[in-house]
Formats: sequence, structure tokens, C-alpha cells
Amino acid sequence: MTQYMYIASPMRLPNGSFGSKPLSLEQPNVFLNELDFMYLYFDNNYDSKLKRKFSYSPHFSFDYQVAAYSNHIPLGLGFTGKAEEGKCLTILYHYLNEALNASGVIEYFTCLSGKEDSSISKK
Repeated sequence: MTQYMYIASPMRLPNGSFGSKPLSLEQPNVFLNELDFMYLYFDNNYDSKLKRKFSYSPHFSFDYQVAAYSNHIPLGLGFTGKAEEGKCLTILYHYLNEALNASGVIEYFTCLSGKEDSSISKK
């Protein structure tokens, strides 16, 4: 199963790709190495077909939400110190920090796919 990170805010959250470092703007799909290609994609909670927002989880009290996932974000105490983990955790930390600075408050939790409605074990 895939681990997702969910973030909610009273203010709009940026969505899209964060963290990749292409060689140049003219070659956005060319990277020096695999680590430069690594990124996190934050997907907002807007359904373009229905033209409305939805909630990723009943645990959120804020309307603006994003979801992201990466196989390089360690579960629990599973941090191994690999460069991929460090980069993805740094991207996530900076995203959370920017969202917190913009709104003053955010809600955040992580869970396995399909478990978004389960009770939260740690607060």
C-alpha cells in the first residue's frame, strides 16, 4: 500500500510538482542524475469534472487540502539515511513550513491509501 501525506489549511495551498531540478528550462525533462529527478507532487482537492472541492478525510476542518505520496518517505522509524529519503523529507518540510507561514495554522496527517477515514492513533 502507498503512504499518503495529507495537508489542510484555511488558505489555498499550492499544488503541482516540487523539488525536481532539470538541467535547464529549455530541457525540463533532462536531469543530471536520479536524485535531481526526485520530486513530490501535491494534488489539490478540487474535482474538475464535478467543479467542486471534496475532502480527503473527515479529520480535516479546513477546506483547502492537498495530498502527496512518495515511496521515499519512510514509515514510522524506518529512516535509513538514503539521499532519496532526505530529499523527499526536505521537500515535505519546506512545503509544510511555507503553508504554516502563509496561514498560521495547518492540519497534517499521513496514512496508508484507503485508511483516510480510520481513527487517528497519535495526535
